[in-house]
Amino acid sequence: MSKESKESKELIIQGRPVIAEDIESIKKLLIENPGWCRSRLSRELCKKWDWLSPTGQMKDMACRSYLRKVEQRGYIQLPLRRTRKKGVYVQRPLIPMLHEKNPIIGELKEFYPIEIRMVERGYELDLFKYYISAYHYLGWSGTVGENLKYLVLDKSERVLSCVMFGASAWKVEPRDTLIGWDASTRIRNLSLISNNNRFLILPWVGIKHLASYILGRICRRIGMDFMDKYNHPVYLLETFVEKERFKGTCYQAANWKYVGDTKGRGKLDSKKEYKLPLKSIWLYPLTKFYREQLNK
Repeated sequence: MSKESKESKELIIQGRPVIAEDIESIKKLLIENPGWCRSRLSRELCKKWDWLSPTGQMKDMACRSYLRKVEQRGYIQLPLRRTRKKGVYVQRPLIPMLHEKNPIIGELKEFYPIEIRMVERGYELDLFKYYISAYHYLGWSGTVGENLKYLVLDKSERVLSCVMFGASAWKVEPRDTLIGWDASTRIRNLSLISNNNRFLILPWVGIKHLASYILGRICRRIGMDFMDKYNHPVYLLETFVEKERFKGTCYQAANWKYVGDTKGRGKLDSKKEYKLPLKSIWLYPLTKFYREQLNK
């Protein structure tokens, strides 16, 4: 690819090029200052980047817009929005949902037809958030950028599972090596990968082979779901399985490929100050030409 061609694909937001160094700078500020709200982050970045108007005023609104658009592309995760109550900002609580916990146990075929329903609003979205918050070990922390949320229901419309796909990880060495990415191509095409960042089988559900069945069904439809919702394809799915908790058996059974492990530290942790659990990395190509598509 020629230099001119590469430059023509450079991502510009609010008149500012999106470069790896700026993304890393934002992430470092968020790690080091977990209590900051979005407006504080914006002001600090304006100072750091000398992002000022001709009259010397910080371009705070432009920076906030920049942050929102960068988040929408999946490059960062901003703090949750806050609501103001008596002079104090508080995060909006999730609504408790009444639900049955009767055991749902048996052979997979006993519960056909199983429906996988994409949820976006209303009662089903509240139910999805509550189940993830109450029963997934990572809880509910909001969504980042483009995402798809699915409820899985049996023939009696009882919820069996909640599955969410969201923004792909910013930088993963085994994945990026497999694709053949350099930094600029990764930034440009990161939105063409989606991360299965939540997968919950409800604790009272005991149906053999259900997890791999759900993954197989979603893998066959998720490309079209992304096109319908966001008007662009995805070519590769990824997930990270915490090794001390899970073996990744359902991903293996659904033909996902194990490609290596994380390093057990944060994305910006060159000094090894932020130790994280080791996770196995699993990938699922949605087309055999995924490398070519992700390197355009």
